[in-house]
Amino acid sequence: MKQLSVRELHHRTGAIINEVAGGDVVIIVKRGVPVAELRPVTPAAKGFPPQHWEHLKKFPKLNGDSGRHISRDRDRT
Repeated sequence: MKQLSVRELHHRTGAIINEVAGGDVVIIVKRGVPVAELRPVTPAAKGFPPQHWEHLKKFPKLNGDSGRHISRDRDRT
């Protein structure tokens, strides 16, 4: 991992971002202390995350138009 000072980041932001986009990880150091890490973003998974389905199964099933239930709930306040 490459380490850069805040000053270097300020002066070379575009080049550093290109390096990170290419797969490099860069640690930003302020006064000798690591304060941030720049790394490439991993692509977001498409679709609904599988672990969320288990959470959703705990909610009660609604009969009919769910919009009606939402409107009623919204009007309660």
